[in-house]
Amino acid sequence: MDLNKYIKRSRAWAVSIVSFIFMFVPEEMFKSQIIFSNLSIEKNVIINRGIVFLAVFFLALLVNAIYLGYRRKVNIKGKNYTIQIKYGDLFKQKDCKVVIPFDECFTTNVGMGTADINPKSLCGQYLQANPSIDMEQLIHSSGILVKGKSKYAGKEKYESGRVIQNGKYLLMAFAKLDKVGKGILTREEYIESLSVLWEELDNYYGQQDVCIPILGSGTTRIGDNELTQQELLDIIINSYKLSVHRIKKPNKLCIVCRCMDDFSLNKIEGI
Repeated sequence: MDLNKYIKRSRAWAVSIVSFIFMFVPEEMFKSQIIFSNLSIEKNVIINRGIVFLAVFFLALLVNAIYLGYRRKVNIKGKNYTIQIKYGDLFKQKDCKVVIPFDECFTTNVGMGTADINPKSLCGQYLQANPSIDMEQLIHSSGILVKGKSKYAGKEKYESGRVIQNGKYLLMAFAKLDKVGKGILTREEYIESLSVLWEELDNYYGQQDVCIPILGSGTTRIGDNELTQQELLDIIINSYKLSVHRIKKPNKLCIVCRCMDDFSLNKIEGI
């Protein structure tokens, strides 16, 4: 939230509180405090009222600052949809479907090699927690279609944004692989993958909330310039707003952010 909006909201709070005070506090209370004896009672009343407003306004500024500093989630509401953005651990979200981004080949090899899944990534954490996962069987059962051959080792690849369901988890084909196995997407490919994902979630959410991470905030490179979590989040939100495929109320899309280094709820567009 920029400074102008912060001051406007604090002022609105102050006006509401002061209006309540002026409505119920007797006029005699303001007349009883004579600050300037050389002025009329009426002028002292005006000054007293002004002091009360300033005191309440500065209190509202303080409370607003504390609120903005400590809040952990915000909601964006539109026609028949809700987006919730919050800090947290994606794997600890309850009563919801959870999207885990893989690469376009659904690689399952976790390690420190260029083409391996980083063990600290969401995908790496998921695979380490599910070491016996049979990805080939899941792919076969899902009916997901092969999109062609990856640039990396000629492996079969799948369209970015398509998902495979495994219990509460929706495993998502996401990063395209280059010749050495690094994950990369152009900005256009990133936006297209989001459009496909919204279509998939419309089919898979099953009257539950769906939680996703800030896609692309890990090791995947998006476009020519490195985008911050804040920039990626704004792209995700705007893409979802424009999509015809959305999770209908009372269920919602939850975007779970695990790092606050280059991200703030108060800087989200439209909040």
